[in-house]
Amino acid sequence: MERGAGAKLLPLPLLLRATGFTCAQADGRNGYTAVIEVTSGGPWGDWAWPEMCPDGFFASGFSLKVEPPQGIPGDDTALNGIRLHCARGNVLGNTHVVESQSGSWGEWSEPLRCRGGAYLVAFSLRVEAPTTLGDNTAANNVRFRCSDGEELQGPGLSWGDFGDWSDHCPKGACGLQTKIQGPRGLGDDTALNDARLFCGRS
Repeated sequence: MERGAGAKLLPLPLLLRATGFTCAQADGRNGYTAVIEVTSGGPWGDWAWPEMCPDGFFASGFSLKVEPPQGIPGDDTALNGIRLHCARGNVLGNTHVVESQSGSWGEWSEPLRCRGGAYLVAFSLRVEAPTTLGDNTAANNVRFRCSDGEELQGPGLSWGDFGDWSDHCPKGACGLQTKIQGPRGLGDDTALNDARLFCGRS
């Protein structure tokens, strides 16, 4: 799909007011310049807190929390969480992991990383469309585009379709916010429904 087709680049002050971050935190000490999102996210749940890489770090890799298929009559939730692996330059071991809220089910994958000091700059979600009959799962997988053009697809599940790519961060992503549906008891759980990325200053 075309880069950024149907995706939204949110005005930073508007998003920060909605999430509780101040403009001083965004424009000053931490240097976050914009937020990117996609239009294909699931409809359930609430936006959790943002989590940011340390100042001067950018996301160079990611890992996913995924619940495997539960069979019949199990309740599938598929993608439950996303972690960003932040780095400063191409220095081995100089990393920091950030995670917004995650769902309750599944296990974390090994990280996938961009090559040679490249950073994550855009993303696309694989989301199963809502159904009134049957088991909803919402977000199933995510893929990221690196600043060198490489695309990394996570080890999520295959229900649903990948939507449009988000807009691109000028240099790289440096923060994450997730939309999570909490446990619903005997109801149908979907866990992670949507995500946003914060762009760092070039």
